[in-house]
Amino acid sequence: MPWWDLRSVFVFKNFRCFSQSQNGLSQRLETSAGFSQLFRPLIAHKKHQQGRMRDAQPGSHTVNVRSHGVMVASYTVRSHGITVARTHLNDWLILILLLGIVVLLNAIHLFYRFVGKDMMEDLKYPLKSNTVPIWAVPVYAVLLPMVVFLLLYFRRRDVYDLHHAILGILFSVVVTAVITDAIKDAVGRPRPDFFWRCFPDGKEVYDKWGDVVCHGDKNVVREGHKSFPSGHTSLSFAGLGFLSLYLSGKIQVFDCRGHVAKLCLVLLPLLLASLVAISRVDDYWHHWQDVFAGGLIGLVVAALCYLQFFPPPYNDQGWATYAYFRMLEESQGTAVAANGENVNANNTCNAEVQIESRQNDRNNDTFTGISLSGDSGPTVEDLESGRR
Repeated sequence: MPWWDLRSVFVFKNFRCFSQSQNGLSQRLETSAGFSQLFRPLIAHKKHQQGRMRDAQPGSHTVNVRSHGVMVASYTVRSHGITVARTHLNDWLILILLLGIVVLLNAIHLFYRFVGKDMMEDLKYPLKSNTVPIWAVPVYAVLLPMVVFLLLYFRRRDVYDLHHAILGILFSVVVTAVITDAIKDAVGRPRPDFFWRCFPDGKEVYDKWGDVVCHGDKNVVREGHKSFPSGHTSLSFAGLGFLSLYLSGKIQVFDCRGHVAKLCLVLLPLLLASLVAISRVDDYWHHWQDVFAGGLIGLVVAALCYLQFFPPPYNDQGWATYAYFRMLEESQGTAVAANGENVNANNTCNAEVQIESRQNDRNNDTFTGISLSGDSGPTVEDLESGRR
């Protein structure tokens, strides 16, 4: 067999092996494509979980990591703390003014409702101490949520989230306190233990119109006219309700994935507030209507204050503040503008280089043409010598 026939055999054999390898590769590609089609939801979920990982470093402004589908930026107290404080200086001043109003509402004389002898039958419950003391309310309704805010700040390094969460919960509690104390002073409803506050010795005294004439301690009697609404309950739901909304947005409770564990975590603050409300009825300091109204006031104010700084928890962007996304858009717009300027500058430089190169080419062509024309024709001496 000639050598070219052997080479043709080898070529055919190699082509057959190459075709077999191509067929195997196509089969593997089809198998992998079918696998990816089958497990696409799992792969997408895995990519989503990987995308939510954050790698923000203290002091940095932006990082190339995606979280919830957007670029994560790091705005720390060191880099943006002063800017945020100056932006919301008026809000802090208003908060201080509201605190002054709370002090004023507790100092003025409140309305003493008419309490007749027949009404005393429902106001003879025993006088007991508070199961939840008044000093404990700001501890679990304000300080405890702030600890949660700080822990999340150390993880995400977002000063906007920290500042707005603290400012939001303070507004929630203080505004609720103003509303609650104003209604208390205006209504003047007696507490369930009002009889023993008014008559510590049990001897009833009434005036000619049938109203009570209390001879107990003035401060105790004054406190006995502040039943509606419940202050413990309203402040508890204002602070812990805000914390519940905050956690709902951070862990994305309403992401349609059906994780009941996250829902249980969000309901824990509301359960604690409900237990505080029940204790007020058990201690005979409030009627059930007082507790219901206080809880409603606290929840409504908490929701309003939360929505001033954060998107709704069921929103896709509910895990961050409005200010965060606004700053992120501004930084991205600045980066795009800077990139556009760089591209324009590069295009201008390239155009100038091309123009210069073209001019150099033209000059070279002109010089070459002149030199060629000078060397092309024979001289007269050459012609005469030729004739000779």
